[in-house]
Amino acid sequence: MSATDELAAKLNRRNLINEGEEGAPPLPTSNVFNPYTEFKEFSRKQIQDFQKTFNKYDVGKDKFIDLMELKLMMEKLDAPQTHVSLKQMIKEVDEDLDDKISFREFLLIFRKAAAGELQEDSGLYELYKNMDEIDVDVEGVKGAKNFFQAKIQKQTESCKFEQEIRQEQEEKKKQAEEAKERKKAFKEKANLFNKVE
Repeated sequence: MSATDELAAKLNRRNLINEGEEGAPPLPTSNVFNPYTEFKEFSRKQIQDFQKTFNKYDVGKDKFIDLMELKLMMEKLDAPQTHVSLKQMIKEVDEDLDDKISFREFLLIFRKAAAGELQEDSGLYELYKNMDEIDVDVEGVKGAKNFFQAKIQKQTESCKFEQEIRQEQEEKKKQAEEAKERKKAFKEKANLFNKVE
């Protein structure tokens, strides 16, 4: 349908409504969502990456992320949430009030984060912060039993990180001591050599 035909159809419908004919046929609406024009602050590559992530967690392939799919996503991000906080996360960006997150609403999370509109204690902030840390090949935890195990695992990983730092520091200290000993031994040998002359 060309722009002139569309305008003519709208004018014709408006005339029918004005003349009191309630049986005027509804106009077809074309609300096409184009993420590249609406979310200009993101590069094409970023939007494509967001789309891949969204599609990965849209298990039902219905072009929406529902409560259970969001739960799975957060568990895979090692940021499991309670049922109430998951509902709050959806409510924060759910503009059409369908209790699901569309791709457009998914992009809103990142727009809000970039604008600093997400609170640091919100689940959406956790999602934004951990989005780069998704390991595609790792299966997420399932069920309420593993909710706390995921939290413990995250703490354990941070302890491992601290332990690795300590080991690196000890290794550097050991290397420095060895270098000091080699230097001392070299000086002693150099002194012996100088005394011989």
